[in-house]
Amino acid sequence: MSILLTKETRVLIQGITGKEGQKAAQSMLSYGTQVVGGVRPGKAGEMVEGRPVFNSVADAKAELGPIDITTIYVPPFAAKEAFLEAIESDIPLINTIVERIPIKDTAYCLAAAKERGIRIIGPSSLGFIAPGIGRIGVVGGPKELADQIFQPGSIGIISRSGGMTNEVSWQIRKAGMGQSTAVHVGGDLLMGTTYADLLEMFEQDIQTRAVVIYGEHGGSYEFEIVNMILQKRFTKPLAIYIGGKFTKVLPEGINIGHAGAIVARGQGAEEKSAALASVGVMIAQTYEDLVQLVQPYA
Repeated sequence: MSILLTKETRVLIQGITGKEGQKAAQSMLSYGTQVVGGVRPGKAGEMVEGRPVFNSVADAKAELGPIDITTIYVPPFAAKEAFLEAIESDIPLINTIVERIPIKDTAYCLAAAKERGIRIIGPSSLGFIAPGIGRIGVVGGPKELADQIFQPGSIGIISRSGGMTNEVSWQIRKAGMGQSTAVHVGGDLLMGTTYADLLEMFEQDIQTRAVVIYGEHGGSYEFEIVNMILQKRFTKPLAIYIGGKFTKVLPEGINIGHAGAIVARGQGAEEKSAALASVGVMIAQTYEDLVQLVQPYA
């Protein structure tokens, strides 16, 4: 098993004719993902990587049949329209790599998706991968690199950082373990799918025996984990590394990263680590420590 996708998952790419959309198509197809088509207004009838292009998501769905996941590769100004088009077509899961989407647009789209029971992973997400099954987006890079980083196994990976999704997965692989599913949730202030959302899925996944999270000092999503553990909604071994302890010595108001790096008073890396440790989460002092913490449970 894995979470989020199977070998039968049917995938659409919005923005498939652009440079990044074509790269995503190559990335997913090379890993065995069922990319069935793409969307680009005004480009209907064209082919990209052997897959048909349609003017709209509705047209694609009418021609191709059910679509399980759509991935969005459009400029930031077009992201809201692309999201809403997918939502109105009732695509169950939407992933997007798009950065710099206006926060009001993100909030609107997340609310619209929630109303219809649609999941969004992103914004700013490289995607996710179930080793040996398929991948959404470009996480892992070219297939030859992805094959060196990922192998089927029992460790779930969640990361705010795209690069660290690969790095932590590589550390797991070097230690002789493998991954059930690795998810880059994205670094924006608003997350379409949170740590807690994914932990609930990993809890139900029989392949996953333990989970590692690479977190950051911004946001407050780690505190949701504390509550779900207290409520016994997640019971498997969990190891977390939270980057950014150094920020405690920096002047208040300094800009040190992307939107997700906004830190509320009393909710920085140290406070998060203390709260998580209080409910039994294993806290890594360096990200390399994550491997040693979960190895006994693999």
